[in-house]
Amino acid sequence: MTDHDAIIRSWAERPGRHIVNLSGGKDSTALAILLRGKIPQLEYLFCDTHKELPETYEYLNRLEAYLQRPIIRLNAQRGFDHWLDMYGGMLPSPRVRWCTRKLKIEPFEAYVGDDTIWSYVGIRADEARSGYVSTKPNIHPVFPYKEFGITISDVERLLETSGLGLPSYYEWRQRSGCTFCFYQRSHEWVGLKERHPEAFEEAKAYETERGGEHFYWRQRESLAELEQPERIAQIKREHQIRIELERKRRPDRPLIELVGAALDDEDDEQGCDICHL
Repeated sequence: MTDHDAIIRSWAERPGRHIVNLSGGKDSTALAILLRGKIPQLEYLFCDTHKELPETYEYLNRLEAYLQRPIIRLNAQRGFDHWLDMYGGMLPSPRVRWCTRKLKIEPFEAYVGDDTIWSYVGIRADEARSGYVSTKPNIHPVFPYKEFGITISDVERLLETSGLGLPSYYEWRQRSGCTFCFYQRSHEWVGLKERHPEAFEEAKAYETERGGEHFYWRQRESLAELEQPERIAQIKREHQIRIELERKRRPDRPLIELVGAALDDEDDEQGCDICHL
């Protein structure tokens, strides 16, 4: 048993419920793998917006089979469209992020109630962010990656060793979350249009039919403008230039990290602290 295993098993002795919130992304998935079998009473949760990528659902199903434990899916009856109606058709934005509150935070806090909760959070040691920390006094965050100094290379190794690997959407997208997340970069929107045109059309319909005259998911341009062939060509060209620059800076970096760094160079907004895990 490694020192890490001994520490994790000591966490398991704490009275209360032990929970990992899964996003369908690499970090929370690797955390579930790290803790697997060491905290027998561990619960796995996924707050479903009903607007996730097909790759996200497929990846969660594979993880569930690997864990041999159920992943509890919250929001069975109340997805994004329900709350959009409750907010009178007002679409979420970086300034008004009701989607995070209504589809992620509140369902989790309602599910755990007033029980003592140990919430395991997949914020890596090489990240300069704290993630979502509940204000409820009964919910106690635990940061195993920071405790053990686990970085992105360790996360990738955990996923590779398990056989799950990275979610396939990482080939073109850096985050899990809604198909129309307003934190997506231009190149990610292009990837959505090319791989899931029906989801892109839905996002465009939200923008034009619900958003009003000046609402754009991408903020700086409408999806109708972004999808023009010359604009797509420009976005792809600029993205490739950024990848090549990153390759020169770090020639030993795997492609998945080069893509992520290139996207950050386009727009370094971190996005939602929950959806980004």
